[in-house]
Amino acid sequence: MPDLAYVYIMSSTYRVLYIGVTSEIELRILQHKNGRYPDSFTSRYKIDRLVHLERFGMIEDAIAREKQLKRWSRVKKIQLIVANNPEWKDLSEEWGKTVALYAGK
Repeated sequence: MPDLAYVYIMSSTYRVLYIGVTSEIELRILQHKNGRYPDSFTSRYKIDRLVHLERFGMIEDAIAREKQLKRWSRVKKIQLIVANNPEWKDLSEEWGKTVALYAGK
């Protein structure tokens, strides 16, 4: 099975956007949220909300998509986010939470 890769868009409260690519999405988002790199763009602008996520089977495809998105206008990036996440919810909020077992009937 091929390794998975992800392209993601994160946002601040003021909707400053950051686009990145990774093969370890949960770790990478946690690093952004915890300010792992204090001098980074995401730390400086308090970018802490995952608002868009795409999954790829090959890292090369993810890198190509990241480059494509980075060339897009801000308006086009916002349209992409709104089409899939109109409320700009943090898509990582549910990660790691316990899910109740189905009780059945």
